[in-house]
Amino acid sequence: HMQKREEIKLVGSGGQGVILASVILAEAAVMEGLNAAQSQSYGPEARGGACSAQAVITSGALGFPKVRIPTCLLALTQTSLEKYSKDLPESCLVLADSSLTIPEWLKGHKVVQVPILHSAVEKVGKSFVANIIAVAVINKALGLVSEDILRQAVAAHIPKGTEALNFKALEVGEGLL
Repeated sequence: HMQKREEIKLVGSGGQGVILASVILAEAAVMEGLNAAQSQSYGPEARGGACSAQAVITSGALGFPKVRIPTCLLALTQTSLEKYSKDLPESCLVLADSSLTIPEWLKGHKVVQVPILHSAVEKVGKSFVANIIAVAVINKALGLVSEDILRQAVAAHIPKGTEALNFKALEVGEGLL
C-alpha cells in the first residue's frame, strides 16, 4: 500500500477529458481505502486552451486538499506542458505525450515520454480514450491502486456501452510503461 502523498496534475486542452481522468483516479483511490481530493481549474481559456485538473491521494490524513507541490504532472498538449511545468520541483515525475517537445527548463527533471495520443488512435481506434490511457499510465507509474479497482472506477464514470473500448484503453495504458 502506498505510504506517501501523491499530488497529481493532469493538463491538456479543454476537450481531452483530463477532469474525468482526475475524478477516476481520486475515486479509485477511495475505493482502495486511501484518502483523495479532486479539483480542477477552468481558466477563460478552458475551451481549447490549457485545462488543468488535479488529484491529491494519500494513505494518511488528507490535510490540504489541493496540489501545492506536484509529485506527478501528466501533459497531453504542448501549450499545457509549457504553462504548467514551470517551477516544478526536480522530484516531480513528468509524464508527457510523445508528440510533445520537452522545454529547456525541464532538463534535469524526471521526464518520461509516453505515446498516449498515438496509442488511443492506433491501438484502441478512438482518440477520445486518451484520458483513460493516461489514467492507466499514472496508476502504473505511481503504483496507486490495483488494476481491478481502477477498472471499477472507470466503469462507474463512462457511458454505458463503452466498457470494452475503455477497458482496452486501460490495458493499452498499462502496457506503455
